[in-house]
Amino acid sequence: QVQLVESGGGLVQAGGSLRLSCAASGSVFSINYMGWYRQAPGKQRDLVASITSTGSTNYADSVKGRFTISRDNAKNTVYLQMNSLKPEDTAVYYCNAGYSSYYSDSYYRTGGRYWGQGTQVTVSS
Repeated sequence: QVQLVESGGGLVQAGGSLRLSCAASGSVFSINYMGWYRQAPGKQRDLVASITSTGSTNYADSVKGRFTISRDNAKNTVYLQMNSLKPEDTAVYYCNAGYSSYYSDSYYRTGGRYWGQGTQVTVSS
């Protein structure tokens, strides 16, 4: 089992920045994929950004150029730096982790096996 604990959410004005952190513990050797997903009220949960154990990254079109995902393998932690935030970025952000031998569109869409509890990000206009 892998446990994921998110931190760093909050309220920020449009144009501002936030950094989310997700610390993984437990059987971290069993995962090779970590990502951030978000869910706004009344909408489905969607991929924001992901990173593999080899450092390959993937971003939603809506956040490209504004968000950056990174990882610290020594700390088993993944970060999401969010800049130039917009009101439409308001959502609950979830950390996700899993293992896959192939990263298909379906895998990116649904995510891995493990989920964090979520952290609220609210961007005011």
